[in-house]
Amino acid sequence: MTSSRMLMAVIDDDAPVRKALTRLLRACGYDVEAFASGVEFLESSHTGAPDCLVLDVHMPSVSGLDVQAALLDRGIHVPIIFITAFDDNAMRERALQKGAVAYLRKPLTEQTLLAAIATAVGPKRKHDQAPG
Repeated sequence: MTSSRMLMAVIDDDAPVRKALTRLLRACGYDVEAFASGVEFLESSHTGAPDCLVLDVHMPSVSGLDVQAALLDRGIHVPIIFITAFDDNAMRERALQKGAVAYLRKPLTEQTLLAAIATAVGPKRKHDQAPG
């Protein structure tokens, strides 16, 4: 369980996957905002950047890689964990070269996803807990 309320964004066009990931992350103590598309996420007016994105690669209209590029164009650097049912080496390399923390194949195990999130938010958690 996490000791702070970090904000995770789950972006996946598959409703059952989105719901399951949201439920898992909330059970682990995270605040979660879920989005059905990259467009919905990019157009959202959430109060601040999430601490981490769990982002599907293949979505209609705007792919996960497009979301990553749009965030970088806006100067927003947030840890991204890509998830996909269709692994592709070129996409994996592109995502990781642009700063993704992980590129995971569906179906995911809870342990694999939670380990990737721990890696993604570890530096922020340490920074937030440092004596100031």
